[in-house]
Amino acid sequence: PEDMLTSEQKFVAVDSFVKWHITDVSRFYTSTQGNERVALSRLDSIVKDRIRNQIASRTLVEVISEQRVSTMQDIAREANNAAAEFGIEIVDVRIKAIELPDDVRESVFRRMAADRQKEANLYRFEGRESAERIRADADREVQVILAEAERDGQTLRGEGDAAATEIYAEAFGRDEEFYAFTRSLQAYG
Repeated sequence: PEDMLTSEQKFVAVDSFVKWHITDVSRFYTSTQGNERVALSRLDSIVKDRIRNQIASRTLVEVISEQRVSTMQDIAREANNAAAEFGIEIVDVRIKAIELPDDVRESVFRRMAADRQKEANLYRFEGRESAERIRADADREVQVILAEAERDGQTLRGEGDAAATEIYAEAFGRDEEFYAFTRSLQAYG
């Protein structure tokens, strides 16, 4: 892996590999003296330069996102153009891994934790708000139920008092002397 800078000036460690083959033997032989190590060295610098340019033109998010496939295709196309002068065709360029340096990784993890904490706090706030709304609705219902019960109780007491008064009036009307007698006994007792 080699450290490279993104457009945001953040380092990433990029590990890659290249698949290639010789397409023009005479050109390959004249440009590298037939030495595979020379060819590998030149290919290495060509590909790494293209990778570095592509990484430097993208943000960290773009480098590690789905755009990675298009990045690899762009690298392969550009490197293929440069490698053609050596009689080499680059079949494929793959980025195996993109790692963040330890200090950046820690900052990313802290940011991720802060984002998750923020999201958790939002859910807690929404939960508290919902709980308060439910409690307020329940308290209102309790007050309504108590008021209706008090009203019904007053109505029933009134009907009971009216019935008792009617019964007393009817009893007075039948035998007024007996009623006066029972009232005087109650007064003594």
